Amino acid sequence: MLKRVLILVAVVIGAFYLVASLGHGNFWDALDPVRAGRLWFEPDKAKSAGLSSDEVNSIDIYRTAHLATVNITTVVYREDWFFRLVPEAGSGSGFIVNPDGEIITNSHVVSGGRRAEIKVILSDKSSYPARVLFNDEMNDLALLKIAPKKKLSYLRLGDSDNLQVGQKVLAIGNPFGLEGTLTTGVISSLKRSIEAEEGRPMEDMIQTDAAINPGNSGGPLLDSQGSVIGINTMIVGAANIGIGFAIPINRLKTRLDDYQARGRYARPYIGIRSVYVSGELAEALELPSE
Repeated sequence: MLKRVLILVAVVIGAFYLVASLGHGNFWDALDPVRAGRLWFEPDKAKSAGLSSDEVNSIDIYRTAHLATVNITTVVYREDWFFRLVPEAGSGSGFIVNPDGEIITNSHVVSGGRRAEIKVILSDKSSYPARVLFNDEMNDLALLKIAPKKKLSYLRLGDSDNLQVGQKVLAIGNPFGLEGTLTTGVISSLKRSIEAEEGRPMEDMIQTDAAINPGNSGGPLLDSQGSVIGINTMIVGAANIGIGFAIPINRLKTRLDDYQARGRYARPYIGIRSVYVSGELAEALELPSE
């Protein structure tokens, strides 16, 4: 009997001590961390599942792809109203396509052509002057060349002909000068036609909700295998609102093959021009007036 009494007393004293030590008068409040007034909480380690397979996939792709993604800065000297030379700075992104230092970017990133001072900054912060090998302004594509002191990490080009809406994509670039930034999303639509800032039409573009901002232009759009399927090119609005556009990578492949075969890229053209004919001119030519 005495032993049972001692055990009961010990239990009561223990409960009282627990409540008193936590500064609460209610025992159940003391057991509930939310009602106990704590300011922060940690996860239940026993139930923690760690990283998901999708997170692991994104991390693995970034570890490799960001090494081959570069920051591109340009300086072009232009004359002002008083014929003074004024430097005009720009920046964008690009990615390395072979270990010898050939780099893909957008044409508008290196606007200014041969007059521009172009510098490429690698992921290890080393920088090199770059020259333009070809510049396809109509398709907003450019190929640059640097002379690295070592073999470089590079990205493999995928296939943009069999993309699917809803497919996961990853974008890497230097938005607002913040180098090595990764954003993820999906392909929102395919074969979009969009008008560039200067009014030039851009056809068959990949639309994505992966965040693309000023400075991302020229960077890679990757699939879940880490292959480049597009070149991040433009956005709707001054900053990301979930609508970005990329050039399909297969369009670039044909330019690279042409350049490799001929040592230059020449945009094909048809020697025909057209003019809209209507009204009195149409009637004079005995054509329908509409």
